[in-house]
Amino acid sequence: MRLLSEKGFDETTTDEIAAAAGISRRTLFRYFPAKADIVTAWTRQMTDVLTASVRNSPENATAQDIIGTALEAVVPHMAKTRAESYAFVCLIERTPTLLPVSLRKYAQWEDSLAAALILRLPPGPDSQLAARVAARSAIAAFRTALDEWIRLKGRPALIPVLRRVLALQTRLLTTDS
Repeated sequence: MRLLSEKGFDETTTDEIAAAAGISRRTLFRYFPAKADIVTAWTRQMTDVLTASVRNSPENATAQDIIGTALEAVVPHMAKTRAESYAFVCLIERTPTLLPVSLRKYAQWEDSLAAALILRLPPGPDSQLAARVAARSAIAAFRTALDEWIRLKGRPALIPVLRRVLALQTRLLTTDS
């Protein structure tokens, strides 16, 4: 991921990735049949963190608190440093070749959040729909926070930007017009 973000996804060869990992090209392709699969593997761990965070949230937590905590839990798993996180986010969010990977990741996050939320929402005829709406809204807020963070060139920490976006989303959706 570091090499891809430093050099650019399209500009980095699989031979360079294999060399940086200290493995043969053949071994690299055994684990990652396509270069984009490296990025997919990186994003999969964050989906697991998101799901675990929702499932481990307190019983009395609101859906809004569960979502905020889950999205924040992902941030430390992006990379070891803020600079690396910013580079990885820019790589995934701003590389046209990786758009399918990014969209697939967000769809998995939505599904994961919705499946976890359905277990936490009060039962009712619209509970599945409510869980999907909440999950999609949450991911839209997360993506918006990433866009804002990129616009700010990663200078502030991501979590305060995310909190600001989630608070704005809540205000906008709960304010009477």
